[in-house]
Amino acid sequence: MSKDVIILTEAASLQIKDMMKHNEEEGAFLRVGVKGGGCSGLSYGMGFDHEVKDDDTQFEQFGIKILVDKESAPILQGTKIDYKQSMMGGGFTIDNPNAIASCGCGSSFRTAAVAGSPEEC
Repeated sequence: MSKDVIILTEAASLQIKDMMKHNEEEGAFLRVGVKGGGCSGLSYGMGFDHEVKDDDTQFEQFGIKILVDKESAPILQGTKIDYKQSMMGGGFTIDNPNAIASCGCGSSFRTAAVAGSPEEC
């Protein structure tokens, strides 16, 4: 096990566990990554996976096994994932200390080292 790249809050972990149960994905890994795109150049990706790749960083928080690929790890280092409930429903929030610019939708960003490939909103 290596150093945790991201930090899950307890609220986020409870929501992820509910989603795993609802989608019959108990035992799956939570894969968190970054891909090019979005209006600021990079966007986050989060989903369930059953396969560990050779270049994945693997760690566990709140009983959830998390995978981050080698390219995404330095971009996501120190990122906090939370889940907030409001009158409009709930959603995950991602607080990335490496992001130097983000867009209004909150799902696209860029870092000082990685600009990504910006697209139209």
